[in-house]
Amino acid sequence: MNVRRCQNRDSRMTNARWMQRGFTPLKRYLPRAVWQSVRALATGIVTPLRFSLATGHFRSSLSMVAKASNGSPLPWYTYPAIDFLAARNFDGKTILEFGGGQSTLWWSAHAKSVLTIEQDAEWTALLKDKIGSNVTLHHVPIDKKNLSFEGVRALIPAHQKFDVIVVDGHLRREATALAFNHLADDGAIIHDNSEGYEFFEETQNRECKRIDFFGFCPGVSTRSCTSLVYRDDCFLLKPDIPIPVIR
Repeated sequence: MNVRRCQNRDSRMTNARWMQRGFTPLKRYLPRAVWQSVRALATGIVTPLRFSLATGHFRSSLSMVAKASNGSPLPWYTYPAIDFLAARNFDGKTILEFGGGQSTLWWSAHAKSVLTIEQDAEWTALLKDKIGSNVTLHHVPIDKKNLSFEGVRALIPAHQKFDVIVVDGHLRREATALAFNHLADDGAIIHDNSEGYEFFEETQNRECKRIDFFGFCPGVSTRSCTSLVYRDDCFLLKPDIPIPVIR
């Protein structure tokens, strides 16, 4: 781990020195005000390009599917939330998803098992051909008129607990209320697009804590928020988890 950190640190320093060397001739032959303006303009242009390429945002935009720069699936959460989760170990962990998609594929690759409940029939059919053997996928039409969640409740054993519960489908307030009944003591609920869907109204009077991750999502041009909700303890926030390397 220490060797890897040193290698990544050296790589970042090399990149920084390369960029600095690129401006050395400008510093020699141009007035300070001029080369600083050129550097500021270059930074303003290069930075979003580097972000788009390094995160897979550009690739996600073209394909209209959330992907990393190498083409692997990403959850459609904000990038700060993705970075936070990517640094955690989900070996042996169980996941419940209200609403499936690219996140289902991502969780399948990282966790022990995934139970996904999806409302959209076409989306469910697409997922069936891609999911791994550790994913259980159910298509459950939601009665949005009567706000009925009974079909979903019937699929989850009454006493089953999950380490992570993702709320990213229809009837999100109702899904959040159900999630608290099935959340492990040190587990977490992930709210996608938590700036809406009455997430706050459902959680504000509960004994829980919240961390908000604001930022852009893969292939999306507007900012959003992905929130982490937990009780007193959460396995995702242990102090012995290494700080992720910045690439």
